[in-house]
Amino acid sequence: MNLIVLLETPSPFHAYMRINSQFADDTTLIGLINDGDESAYRQEVKELTVWCSHDNLELNTLKTVEMTVDIRRNPPALHPLTIMDSTVMSVETFRFLGTTITQNLKWDNHIDLIVKKAQQRLYFLRQLRKFNLPKELLKQFYSAIIESVLCTSITVWFSSATKTDLRRLQRIVRTAERFIGTTLPTLQDLYSSKVSKRASKIILDPSHPAHFLFKLLPSGRRYRAQTTKTARHRKSFFPQAIYLMNS
Repeated sequence: MNLIVLLETPSPFHAYMRINSQFADDTTLIGLINDGDESAYRQEVKELTVWCSHDNLELNTLKTVEMTVDIRRNPPALHPLTIMDSTVMSVETFRFLGTTITQNLKWDNHIDLIVKKAQQRLYFLRQLRKFNLPKELLKQFYSAIIESVLCTSITVWFSSATKTDLRRLQRIVRTAERFIGTTLPTLQDLYSSKVSKRASKIILDPSHPAHFLFKLLPSGRRYRAQTTKTARHRKSFFPQAIYLMNS
């Protein structure tokens, strides 16, 4: 499956940014467009097509989709994208590396899938409890089989999730606590821990594209907070990471 994502949102990075990644037989191209100028984006698509042809790779246009992320109230209509005389299908959601991304950058669909999968796995935890296994072994099972599902891309979506969705997720943790008979880390604790670890890796890696976002204040103790104009930006990873690192 090939995914082409078109972003029409402000970004702390360059005016136009391309990420061309390959995972097995999947290819993803991400383009950022400002002021409605699609020329650079369409040029990147053209170059991707040429690159595939040059390296004897067949780009399956029937399995290629395009998703436009535009959070404005009345987004303008875009011209259909054409690759090798085939019109690329436009989609509203796409599952990318285990994370369901939607056009409006809301996470209801992704959390629905997480809740469903975690509830299914709670059944196996309940069955294991019937064998009177040690609590430590049950905790290890929970961490590997259930908690890992709850934490899928948690640094991306947790701070933007609705209170209703967070209660649904935390209810799964409480159910697991009853089955095991012990206290388990809350989702908030897991989120904070993973954000701090990810931010620390970025800070220690000067070659990371987002390294420049973590600027120490003259005191050398705190990082300069990002200016955010929208709640969506404020709840995204980097502003939240800086907030947690300063806490």
